Amino acid sequence: MTQAPLKIKAVLFDFDGTLTKPGALDFDRIKAAIGCPQEIPVLEYMGGITDAVRRREVSRVLDRFEMEAAEISEANVGAEAIIPYLKELGILLGILTRNTLKTVIWALENFKNTKVSDFDLVITRDDQLRPKPHPEGILWAAEKMGVRPEQVLMVGDFAFDMLAGEQAGACTVFLDNRGRSGKARGELFQHIRAGRPESHL
Repeated sequence: MTQAPLKIKAVLFDFDGTLTKPGALDFDRIKAAIGCPQEIPVLEYMGGITDAVRRREVSRVLDRFEMEAAEISEANVGAEAIIPYLKELGILLGILTRNTLKTVIWALENFKNTKVSDFDLVITRDDQLRPKPHPEGILWAAEKMGVRPEQVLMVGDFAFDMLAGEQAGACTVFLDNRGRSGKARGELFQHIRAGRPESHL
């Protein structure tokens, strides 16, 4: 029996809490250190700072926290199994994160079998694109990978990932880390083949 063609051509992974185990980044501590109100996301707060000196200072503090988190990051359950599995299917792989590239590379040093070169595209805040939940990163990734936005699957553990995917017209999978982060790779494959607009793992 002939299998139906894959509807998903590319998968974009969030990084912290998706490819890595959640909890390495303590946003409460970060916000307290930089004076960011709890109700405002860190990057949006930093983007609203008009004083260049103050903005550089906040950026340095954020970089320090992110590097400390990268040092203790671990691969999330099943993350290192799904990467080669998807590559075998011929699916393009990318990372879309609000972190910097150096922290992604540093965190991946703690992975046993995964490195940055395993991904076709890594998009970070160094790329000067509007961060999630804005869809710009996903649309840019689709263009770079040569696929349509609806052929992209965004996988993440936070509302910003889902909002970005929905606004870009991509499919989305929400990764629920509350004791259920280790879904079988075959189950994710079913979502990829079906190309469902939204899924919850």
